[in-house]
Amino acid sequence: MLKEFKEFAMRGNVVDMAVGIIIGTSFGKIISSLVNDIIMPPIGFLLGKVDFSNLSITLHQKTVDSAAVAINYGLFINTVIDFVIVAFAMFLVIKQINRFVKTKEVPTKKDCPYCCSSISIKAVKCPDCTSNLST
Repeated sequence: MLKEFKEFAMRGNVVDMAVGIIIGTSFGKIISSLVNDIIMPPIGFLLGKVDFSNLSITLHQKTVDSAAVAINYGLFINTVIDFVIVAFAMFLVIKQINRFVKTKEVPTKKDCPYCCSSISIKAVKCPDCTSNLST
């Protein structure tokens, strides 16, 4: 069982996935910092010096016996903006990867030079007009 686990863990796909998760986590931290430290302060300033991370609706005040209960919708707004930026960045990355990885299609059909019908690329004689195609 240990041997099977080692084979599974050392497969290329598992290692690639692990690297992707680690890089994705680091990328997420960078984006969170971008949103919280660079994007949200100017937006909050333009909207009347609002700090989004402190926006909340208090449902129950803090007492000696219990903690405060609040809905932190400012943090939620930060998280939504964070997600949108990450999703857009991933969209751009995948779009570029797909652009570079396009597979070239190998033709399987050609046109007969005599009757212009579509025939197999390997044909040496046209099945429609019976012309010899080999040169």
